Amino acid sequence: MSQSGTDQRAVVLLSGGLDSATTLAMARAEGFDCHTLAFDYGQRHRGELAASAAVAEQLRAAEHRVMNLDLGAIGGSALTDRAIEIPSETGAGIPVTYVPARNTIFLSMALGWAEVLGAWDIFIGANAVDYSGYPDCRPEYIAAFEQMANRALRATVEGEGYLRIRAPLMDMSKAQIIAAGHDRGVDYALTTSCYNPDEAGRACGVCDSCRLRAAGFAEAGVPDPTPYQD
Repeated sequence: MSQSGTDQRAVVLLSGGLDSATTLAMARAEGFDCHTLAFDYGQRHRGELAASAAVAEQLRAAEHRVMNLDLGAIGGSALTDRAIEIPSETGAGIPVTYVPARNTIFLSMALGWAEVLGAWDIFIGANAVDYSGYPDCRPEYIAAFEQMANRALRATVEGEGYLRIRAPLMDMSKAQIIAAGHDRGVDYALTTSCYNPDEAGRACGVCDSCRLRAAGFAEAGVPDPTPYQD
């Protein structure tokens, strides 16, 4: 492994949404050789898997992989359990679309792949401004995981370097994220954000994720390419 910098490898978590697509574009702009990672974890909105592959191709990822997990076996989230209704209004507290331990599991898998690749940087599209209140999208969580990661790797224990968990969108509004991706050539028509699309893949327009996305495009002054249901 070699220390991080331009023309080095990075692992990028790529869900197929606009945040992760923008994160990939930012990593590519820094000169990283990006290896993108998506997860088939039993999510209801499975169109994101095709979206992540399309975004990886459009932004010229070095390699794109999909790992299979079954977070539906854990349950507890409207995104993995069809018995829990997707909310159309934002309520108080952490919403039912939160998936228990999702980012911890995803980052752990990315950590293992990074060690195999010799990558010192892992990118994640976590955001603490325009988000749904998920506890694993906060800066203190990212800092804690990075600290743990550097106590877990053979290379860091042997003093070869320091692995960074990069969350470049953390302090950006949705409009700022969209503007940044637009400037870097992201084709947002390839991305999907809806928690409850129809069989044709059209966004519901009313879930929390759809509302944040639509408001972000409007504020950024960028045309919204999202196909919405009537």
